[in-house]
Amino acid sequence: MRTKILGSALVVAAALTLTACGGSGDGGDKGDSAASVSGGRKTGQAIVLNNDAKTKPDLVLTDTEGKKYDLLKETKGRPTLVFFGYTHCPDVCPLTMSNLGIAVSKLSKAEREKLRVVFVTTDPERDTPQRMRKWLDAQGGKDFVGLTGDFDTIQAGAKPLGIFIEKPKKEKDGSVIVNHGAQVMGFSPKDDKGHWIYTTSTSPQQYAKDLPKIIKGENP
Repeated sequence: MRTKILGSALVVAAALTLTACGGSGDGGDKGDSAASVSGGRKTGQAIVLNNDAKTKPDLVLTDTEGKKYDLLKETKGRPTLVFFGYTHCPDVCPLTMSNLGIAVSKLSKAEREKLRVVFVTTDPERDTPQRMRKWLDAQGGKDFVGLTGDFDTIQAGAKPLGIFIEKPKKEKDGSVIVNHGAQVMGFSPKDDKGHWIYTTSTSPQQYAKDLPKIIKGENP
């Protein structure tokens, strides 16, 4: 198994590169680098999209119970965090989801009931609903939503968010390369748009500090 960095850059005084799962790669700008952003000046801090909030993807995929899941319908009016990754990931994906699991466990029951954390696989051929459920539970995400489906549909849903993923490639030695952006996108319950981006350096403590505000639709 191998993974490779696939970044997209945003401008915060200087270019900030959002990287993917471990390893090394081009780190190039494959997104819209003219977005107006603020925050994110300290390690793990949220990047706030000022006038470039992202539209929530119109994705209809399959959840871990094998049922159809309409992302727009199911998360309408709810604070939502979306992450694109895969269960065979050796480093960043389990770290990101476990950090979120720790942070969510510190929320009140009412806050947890409002929040939706959605994991969308970038490796649908291997990430079955059953495997995703077991993997998410192991990261502390028993209430997290896991989604799989057609790769082209998933890729198309991620692109407008500035999250670029490439179809998994099997090498001659049997290893699989999965390139994907590793940022977490936060959507506000007020307008269902993506206003916040978190990078791989965000700690459970930072998430735990920010989530109560995000749940209210406020900038952290």
